Amino acid sequence: MYKNISAYASLSARKNLRPFSINRRSLSGSLIGGIKETQEMLNFCSKKNIVCDVELISIEKINEALQRLLKADVKYRFVIDMKTLKQKS
Repeated sequence: MYKNISAYASLSARKNLRPFSINRRSLSGSLIGGIKETQEMLNFCSKKNIVCDVELISIEKINEALQRLLKADVKYRFVIDMKTLKQKS
């Protein structure tokens, strides 16, 4: 005989989770929200001119970037310039 297993999804879990595990239930969530919340955050950043610092790299430098990551020699987030993909082809 199979038991009923339920799943719940929540953006923030602030409850005692013990009853979920005892009753074969699961709880999942997201700390970043969904598409709507992400778009609201991007709109807010755009209006307030909030930007992030990145290091733009070409696709040819991907292996070099990986080696730098392994050495912890990274100051900013790597962003691959997608225009360089077309140049490589």
